[in-house]
Amino acid sequence: MPKELAEIVAAHLVVAGRLVDEDPELAYAHAEAARRRAARLPIVREAAAETAYAAGRYEVALSEFRALRRMTGSQDYLPVMADCERALGRPHNALKLAREADRVGLDPALRIEMIIVEAGARRDLGQDEEARRLLERAVAAVRPGRVAPLPVARLRYAYADALLHAGQDAEARELFAAAAELDQDQETDAQLRVDELDGLLIDYDEEDETGPLGEPPQGSQR
Repeated sequence: MPKELAEIVAAHLVVAGRLVDEDPELAYAHAEAARRRAARLPIVREAAAETAYAAGRYEVALSEFRALRRMTGSQDYLPVMADCERALGRPHNALKLAREADRVGLDPALRIEMIIVEAGARRDLGQDEEARRLLERAVAAVRPGRVAPLPVARLRYAYADALLHAGQDAEARELFAAAAELDQDQETDAQLRVDELDGLLIDYDEEDETGPLGEPPQGSQR
């Protein structure tokens, strides 16, 4: 790639990376600009895939992740591909990818992500009990010391949410608390869910933004 073109592509990728959390649509626009100039580079296609996913452009993201899988031969994209299928209203396709992941094998953190997606697809299909069984087995099998804390926190959160959906509030509260304990950077809202179940969140009229003497209202705002 000519130096001038390489610099343009690199600049688009840097901006896309900086914007993906705060403005995913603009991040995708930059990643797409890079893709138009260097579509054969896996790093460019990955940026396009991730920003499209963040922007909710799931059909585009799925296409890009498929291309990446072909280009790299990596199976690591299977969980996010399955999640795109779910988002597009195709849970059966997500389950097919989950079965494929079982055959090829994934590292523990990615396996957890696939289990979460698979359980979600089961719930999409009304198979709530099977979803809970999947999550329960996974939670029992995973040892936090052998897997990074965040994936384990996400797994506990998913199981807690499934339990709450089934009306098992006490068990759900315990799992949300266990997730919050591992989620030191608050990537999930596990602690908020614990507080909610404990009745610690106080609703107030959003039109009344101040309390006595102009101070913020007491308690936590949802």
